[in-house]
Amino acid sequence: MANNPGARKAVRKIARRTEVNKARRSRVRTFLRKFDEALASGDLTAAKTAFVEAESELMRAVSKGVVHHNTGSRKVSRLAARLRKASAA
Repeated sequence: MANNPGARKAVRKIARRTEVNKARRSRVRTFLRKFDEALASGDLTAAKTAFVEAESELMRAVSKGVVHHNTGSRKVSRLAARLRKASAA
């Protein structure tokens, strides 16, 4: 357990940051789910809109340090590939 003032403060900061990061991660997952649903419904215009929003949210998470840069780029790339595949079909 934290046993000096600096360590106690660090524990408080970590707890606050964890809550913020959880919310950001949850927000990203929500946008990814919206993209999945739009793609599954077959509505390409909705899927394109959802893709733009999901990409934006993922890159925002990257900039905030919630998701690693390569992870964000990989996810966006895979979403784009799925969108291209659905558009071609």
